[in-house]
Amino acid sequence: MKKILLTILLLGSIAFSSKAQDNVSLTMQYQKMMEKVISRIPEVANSTSTKIMDFAKSLIGTRYRYASSNPEIGFDCSGFVSYVYKQFGFTGARSSADFAKKGKAIKLADAKVGDVLVFTGSNSRVRRPGHVGIIYSIDEEGKIKFIHSSSGKAKGVTITDLEGYYKNRFLKAVTVME
Repeated sequence: MKKILLTILLLGSIAFSSKAQDNVSLTMQYQKMMEKVISRIPEVANSTSTKIMDFAKSLIGTRYRYASSNPEIGFDCSGFVSYVYKQFGFTGARSSADFAKKGKAIKLADAKVGDVLVFTGSNSRVRRPGHVGIIYSIDEEGKIKFIHSSSGKAKGVTITDLEGYYKNRFLKAVTVME
């Protein structure tokens, strides 16, 4: 974020120090330059998604517990996601199938931090919801990390790359909060 602000300030000062013939052309040069800069800045998470991620991250290490949405005893995958979103006013989804139905389906390429990823269960050939997680980050190359409660090696809330095993199980991305 500091690099982005520094870049904007640097480009802004260059625009103002340029030798334009008149104020109109300086204003137009500045406007075009800023449009170009802004189009290259990665989408910064809005305050709600930042708060969601901060809260979800605070739960890393909470153990896995089948059929639970209670942080005191642990979470299953949908229990974790529903618990996180409940803190921000979204209710009505408790299972991975609920999230698949209640959320607004979006293309993975259009997904943002805070959106929900829906996966199959452990058998990727059975193409119905069985696991969910929340997009934690998307880097400049489009690589996605998601936070979820895993019954696998991690045995609890962890952050995982969307690749390999999980990429094969991916069903859809949904937005549950606008």
